[in-house]
Amino acid sequence: MKKMFLIIGAPGSGKTTDAQIIARDNADSIVHYSTGDLLREEVASGSEYGKTIDSFISKGNLVPLDIVVGTIINAIANAPKDIIIIDGYPRSVEQMEALDEKLKAQNQVQLVSVIEVEVSESVARERVLGRARGADDNVEVFNNRMQVYLSPLKDIETFYSKQGVLHKINGERMIEEIVSEMESFIKGKM
Repeated sequence: MKKMFLIIGAPGSGKTTDAQIIARDNADSIVHYSTGDLLREEVASGSEYGKTIDSFISKGNLVPLDIVVGTIINAIANAPKDIIIIDGYPRSVEQMEALDEKLKAQNQVQLVSVIEVEVSESVARERVLGRARGADDNVEVFNNRMQVYLSPLKDIETFYSKQGVLHKINGERMIEEIVSEMESFIKGKM
């Protein structure tokens, strides 16, 4: 059975970078998918599906549930390794419930843990606006993305806490410390 770890955190929390490093350093056993990257790859392909996704992403809004869940389930199904890290999911109660429903209906993938990388809004803002990678890294879009992240957070935390799978990590430290703690936690669950 494949084991899945979800990593959630505010924009700029470092969740994608943390997951990339862990997957790179454990390439024999761990594969990483960023929800954002999976969606951006589809946009970059120029497909009609990609154009639909882009119409949401470009405004900092959530991509519709069926598209996101379909993209993630497809990635999991085709994962070349048994340990899967997915960052940036879930971003809404609906996404969380849809994934939970899909996981309960199968026995190939087990959700082992949801790791929350915690950073303050001021640290997140400084990181995102300081890196300014693309058109979606401006104050207005950041504020919207932050609100989209924070709005369902308490419900998501409560849901996964009740399942006994929520694990919080302080994301306001040196990246080496964060990655080390996260990697040890994941390996301890493998």
